Amino acid sequence: MPRTLMHKPVPDDVNRDEDGSVIGSHSAEVRNAVAVAHRREWGALLASTARVLRDLDLAEECVQEAYVSALDAWERHGVPDNPGAWLSTAARRNALDALRRAKTLKSKLHLLVEPEMESDAPQTGSTPGPLMYDDRLRLIFMCCHPALSREAQIALTMRLVCGVSTADIAKTFLVTMPTMAARITRAKKKIVGARIPFGVPEPDELPERLNSVLTVIHLLFTTGHTAPSGRTLTRADPAERALDLARMLHELMPGEREVKGLLALLLITHARRATRTDAQGRLLLLEEQDRSAWDRAAIEEGRRLLAEALEGGAAGRFTLQAAIASVHATAPAYADTDWGRVLVLYDELLKVWPSPVVALNRAVAMAMAAGPTAALSEVERLERTGELAGYHYLPAVKADLLRRLDRRPEAAAAYRQALDLADNEAERAFLASRLTETAGRG
Repeated sequence: MPRTLMHKPVPDDVNRDEDGSVIGSHSAEVRNAVAVAHRREWGALLASTARVLRDLDLAEECVQEAYVSALDAWERHGVPDNPGAWLSTAARRNALDALRRAKTLKSKLHLLVEPEMESDAPQTGSTPGPLMYDDRLRLIFMCCHPALSREAQIALTMRLVCGVSTADIAKTFLVTMPTMAARITRAKKKIVGARIPFGVPEPDELPERLNSVLTVIHLLFTTGHTAPSGRTLTRADPAERALDLARMLHELMPGEREVKGLLALLLITHARRATRTDAQGRLLLLEEQDRSAWDRAAIEEGRRLLAEALEGGAAGRFTLQAAIASVHATAPAYADTDWGRVLVLYDELLKVWPSPVVALNRAVAMAMAAGPTAALSEVERLERTGELAGYHYLPAVKADLLRRLDRRPEAAAAYRQALDLADNEAERAFLASRLTETAGRG
């Protein structure tokens, strides 16, 4: 397929605002309208264009060109009543131009769907079930195919579904932009080479694939909820994009209980975002946060979704995590937290998701429900397994338990270990203050 379609290519290194939209000499109204349309429409536009072209790279170019054209057209003629429809028409026109420029449809190198899957009809057999066959859903499942590594799944989801620039994805993964660009290119080539279909999986494949999709969205959220590195505790953009993606998935798969559970978890957790640091950026523990400033509307929406997710059978791991978050969010004060309930929920979570990270969080709940001595035994057991080697929260939890037991020299050593492993500056500042306090009183 020739790459001569684009009159104004939009590489990742152009000036953009924080959501990835191009910044130029246009009015604030137009720039804002394009930015909003970028957040709301990117995934749907790319998905529908990719279905027409069966070529991810060219589909991206067509959609990017549509946004660039919008800047000039909307400046001259005003922002349209339906920006999404305008952009869809522009992207489709670009796609048709690309197809006309091709010598023949069969000459396309990047086939993303099998020939029999070209129609818009449901693609999982004669019994569609509860799924809505939206192009965005097809794109999400393609990005999260098991043939791709988890890192590639996250990067592709951020780039193709959320429209995050390659530069910003590179920052999330702590690599250079050329490195991340190469990784994304390799992932796209693997999609082509493995003939990964642009479609919803068969019913017997859905549980595994859906779990992968949910996991990727959750991991994307966690990179924003607590940034792996940097000066600030949080990164708003990845967290909010993950929340948007969870809403989209719930819209497309309203009957899936674990989709409801994930959205509930993100809503309830994100509701505390404004209170997790003070005005100077200092990390605030849950007991220090101003609960009156929590987003109660988001918490209530999350609780409604949680109630629906808990109906009809055993709860999955995202639903159980949402239930734990709900206990914290509904306690009038930190002292009123039902730690016994939290511990029971962690016991259930360990049954469906036997993760050492879950076991560590369970130990924190155990410390609150039964005291630090029993919890310390669990943490030391996890330490001996080596499964959490390099995970700074393990020595951080151990240090706190030792501090509460007044074993100051041991606590100081654990704080030093956690400090050596932590990369986020807000967390490092908190650990350093605790180390100073503990060592000074040791």
